[in-house]
Amino acid sequence: MMGVWSRGPLARECALREPSLRAAYDDSLPGWTDADVTGSPYAIADFSVAPAFGGDAGLAAVRERLAARGIGLILDFVPNHLGVDHPWLTERPELFVGGDAAFPGSFERAGRFIAHGKDPYFSPWTDTAQLDYRRPDTRAAMEAALLAIAARCDGVRCDMAMLVLPDIVERTWGGAAEPWDFWSSAIGAVRRVRPDFLFVAEAYWDLEARLCSLGFDFAYDKHLYDLVVHDRTPEIQGHVRAADPPHRVHFLENHDEPRAASTLADLGRHRAALVLTLGLPGMRLVQDGQLTGRKRFSRIQLARLPQGDGNDAVAALYASVLPAFAASAVGRGEAEVLMPQRAWDDNSTSDFFTIVQWTRADSFDLVVVNMAAHRAQCRVWPTVPFLADHTWQLADRLGEERWVRVSREMAKEGLFFDLPARGAQLFVFTR
Repeated sequence: MMGVWSRGPLARECALREPSLRAAYDDSLPGWTDADVTGSPYAIADFSVAPAFGGDAGLAAVRERLAARGIGLILDFVPNHLGVDHPWLTERPELFVGGDAAFPGSFERAGRFIAHGKDPYFSPWTDTAQLDYRRPDTRAAMEAALLAIAARCDGVRCDMAMLVLPDIVERTWGGAAEPWDFWSSAIGAVRRVRPDFLFVAEAYWDLEARLCSLGFDFAYDKHLYDLVVHDRTPEIQGHVRAADPPHRVHFLENHDEPRAASTLADLGRHRAALVLTLGLPGMRLVQDGQLTGRKRFSRIQLARLPQGDGNDAVAALYASVLPAFAASAVGRGEAEVLMPQRAWDDNSTSDFFTIVQWTRADSFDLVVVNMAAHRAQCRVWPTVPFLADHTWQLADRLGEERWVRVSREMAKEGLFFDLPARGAQLFVFTR
């Protein structure tokens, strides 16, 4: 759940007066009014739940009801900056990047000039104030804020987690007097009281593995998203095999990206991409509205969605695919990304396949996806230890195909797959 933390009137004013945002609201919510604009949930005025959502007591009640259904709750932690309404700007201004004189990207508060939050590549976010992680007291204050959040949920999604890595801070704001690290210290502090607490990093710039080495359980796989959406299909197999998929978050849309129903307008391509991202080991992120085929990008500053923005064909696609995965070993068994081999010597179309084996008990599933815009063939050898001396039935959970194969033939010749363009299957193997 994003957007539960309190926002303030100054951040809302920023969201109302910015011309580019007002134009974006027209696209996202035709007929919007000022009353629909609540401000960005990433311009946090206080890490307490907004009164409109019932305050902290309301969140606690929701979390209890979720837990009764076996559902955990992940909330946002925004480490890089706070909103321009946050009380620390007047109570503890030293925690922010600032100075006695105005500088580009700064604003005045109580006689001090403070930097707006930013990353190294874009203009500042004018509804935010940049925290100064070079200071031990800033790191201690934000670690305390994280511990307070951890008491109210089961995990955090850490917004733009790479921005508070020391070298990124130094590149943006200059170096510190002494070496420091925030994530390993803060994650360790939470894990000492909540060993099972989940940490998810929104991450870019090929820093995903580094963040996981500091204690994050998962990091966004934005690179895979780009390969899929921009149809760079020859690169997908190599990336999946090299990117440590068990520790990545796979998605087709999130609050920063266009809707999947618009970027993947071809239903066959959408289906293949969905099976790919659901079938990989790791975390699967499905954004609010994705299941019903919403096409309009949802501006985070708005409190309302347009009516009638959906796609029946996309909704039917998800209604057919998700139950098939729910019945499978995907996400429950032991996963292994297999290496497709050429079906014959001069056929390189095996490069377009992603095949994942999911094993549990005495059966296993194979996720088989051809992301290419053309037919492709490959062979692959299952690696399950109980394969030998059995006859197996293969049944596609996503279609009608049924086959019988003998283990010794599979061990010798492998399994031959011949899939059409954007073909995607989920086979269950049973004795």
